[in-house]
Amino acid sequence: MLTYDDVSPRAKFIGHVTKTKYMPPFKADATFQHYKNENTLTPDEIQLIQDWVAGGIVKGKKNAKKTPDIHAVTSEVASKIHHVGDKTESLDIGMQQRFILPEKGKEEFRFFHIPVNNKTEKYIQSIRFIPGNKKLVHHSRVMTDTSGTTAGIDGLSESDTAIYKFQTKPLADPFLFGWVPGNDQIVFPEGTGKKLYPGTDFIFNMHYSPSPIIVSDSSSIRIQFADKPVEREVITLSLKEDNISNLPFLIRANTSPVFYMRSAMTEEDISLISIMPHMHLLGKRFKAFAVSPDGELIPLVNIPDWDFNWQMTYTFKNYIHIPKGSVIYAEAQYDNTLQNPRNPTRPPKDVSYGWGTKDEMMNLIIYYVKYRVGDEKIEL
Repeated sequence: MLTYDDVSPRAKFIGHVTKTKYMPPFKADATFQHYKNENTLTPDEIQLIQDWVAGGIVKGKKNAKKTPDIHAVTSEVASKIHHVGDKTESLDIGMQQRFILPEKGKEEFRFFHIPVNNKTEKYIQSIRFIPGNKKLVHHSRVMTDTSGTTAGIDGLSESDTAIYKFQTKPLADPFLFGWVPGNDQIVFPEGTGKKLYPGTDFIFNMHYSPSPIIVSDSSSIRIQFADKPVEREVITLSLKEDNISNLPFLIRANTSPVFYMRSAMTEEDISLISIMPHMHLLGKRFKAFAVSPDGELIPLVNIPDWDFNWQMTYTFKNYIHIPKGSVIYAEAQYDNTLQNPRNPTRPPKDVSYGWGTKDEMMNLIIYYVKYRVGDEKIEL
């Protein structure tokens, strides 16, 4: 909603959802940690909306400046491959051909191979995932491969046994970027970037929601390369179900268990850029923090009321210094009872790990760089 005509018919509704702080959606507890991308309204801004609604929804007297189209990439453009020249500073690249779901009413998990054909090393400054079919794309994980052996993975289902022959060599980056409902682009700090090696291929791991009709998708990513020298490479730290300390990861029916996971001790001082927790529909709350060797607790993220429909990569306001020898912890509670309105099974059933919406996951994705003295004072 960008214009008066967009907003005015919904003004009272907007007044209500902003007053109750249901909107804009920002699930992290800002008293636990602050973020650059805090999507909140100040008390004065909330009151300004209330006053405008109570005052008769009066239209402004001055013409607003023309608002640019922030979603200028169409699915047709996104479906085309744009090869990277050595001097190219940005890239829109997507699936080689439109994917048509083979069955109605069934979740699909598919891999897609996207060749880049870059001949030189580059550093990625920002990444935005663009779902070609917003009603169909549930989430996507973007990975990179430099082995040159993954072309045959294109279009394969995750349940296809042929997938195993493409998993014998380690990926260059098993988690370049993840898109989930509510997530936006990630922009890395100036002077840093994710390395894109020569001869890189992108791999999309796509999760498609069930559809009552035969539909198609042509998703893509938009990448901006660093136009200045990059001094610090961005690294991904992933905590997942293997890191859970109180296994098995089984959420029994009519229970609300808490699971705990921890990282290995950091081998060097690092500076955190962002953090992204991930659970599914049974998620109730999620908290992550680090503990330094001298016992200092470093808050990272606290989501007291998990909402599967609004997930974000939270970029810290400043680098978060994690000293060498620290451990990163996370705790997540799940609600597999009838009191959980999002519980997809009634009566509840036992739930364990899986990619499906009715399965569960416990992930924590962190972007970081090696620490430099003074990072804590740098605004991201």
